[in-house]
Amino acid sequence: MIVHEWLEPLGGAEKVMEEIAALYPDSPIRCLWNDAPQRFESSRVTETWLARTPLRRHKALALPIMPEVWRHLGSSDAEWILSSSHLFAHHARFSGPARNAPKYVYAYTPARYIWEPDADVRGNSFGARAVSRPLRALDRRRAQEPKSIAAISEFVRERIKRDWGRDSIVIYPPVDIAAFADDAPGELTEGEQQILDSLPDTFVMGASRFIPYKRLDLVIQLGVAADVHVVLAGNGPSMGELRALADQHPGQVTFVDRPSLALLRELYRRALVYVFPPIEDFGIMPVEAMATGTPVIARSFGGAAETVVDGVTGALLPNFTETEMREAVDRVASIDPAACKAQADQFTRAAFHKGMTDWVGS
Repeated sequence: MIVHEWLEPLGGAEKVMEEIAALYPDSPIRCLWNDAPQRFESSRVTETWLARTPLRRHKALALPIMPEVWRHLGSSDAEWILSSSHLFAHHARFSGPARNAPKYVYAYTPARYIWEPDADVRGNSFGARAVSRPLRALDRRRAQEPKSIAAISEFVRERIKRDWGRDSIVIYPPVDIAAFADDAPGELTEGEQQILDSLPDTFVMGASRFIPYKRLDLVIQLGVAADVHVVLAGNGPSMGELRALADQHPGQVTFVDRPSLALLRELYRRALVYVFPPIEDFGIMPVEAMATGTPVIARSFGGAAETVVDGVTGALLPNFTETEMREAVDRVASIDPAACKAQADQFTRAAFHKGMTDWVGS
């Protein structure tokens, strides 16, 4: 039995979930609700009763009752349970033979809503803050139930130890390295080629959803500090603020709206460096960039500090000060692309599959 919080059309956890589901194709999937019915055969996925209520559209309001919903999943004869959890999916409990089945938890993080509300805007709602204290106690208690826990990074493993009081192993999430290889399929459209041709020979690159905590403003500041053109790829709510900042430096920033995979791959390849300022639990995009041979500038703590090797595949910065950023651009200019590709190869889908089957079984 595979358990996942909820299924969405997009998201890093959903990509991992697809790999888990492919590893265990005969295992049914249980989730709170399914907003991505195209991902899996409908007969394989079962939603909870919460899916039939308006609360499926209001996660913060549903938060207080989620733990109890997970405790009443009905009867199952599953021999094991694998919970893909970033909130409360690790609370899952079935009746029947599966009541005593061993439970494995693949943890993206203990729920930020309740453990680190200042780091997650969803945890700042009145409802979330009102219930966070009792939910922390409940969450820690139920985190003692799993037979074993795997974290997505050492950064998360340390948080699991602090918040749940549990030891865990680390199995890094899968990255589709083949999609960013030199011989990867996919051709640019004429319009995409024109975008590439319009860019200067040397530029630094940032790419992600345009939201505040991604700190894409620091990518612009880095380009200004190093006097290098900046390309920002993506879209999102912070577009207006980023454009306003770019307007202060005319001609120095190019925005590429929602690039296709083929265009993203070419942007990675041509960039002098991919800049990744946020503190993430893992961070897939730095690995994608390295898979194309491009070095990465990232934080010296967080998940990216585990994938980027300072001085070998990029530069790790404590504070992203102007001096640090300017010196980092000089340092990465001599990075060997082959070293970047070799580092990225440690985070393949095959490596994830082996880690999971060694942990749970085949």
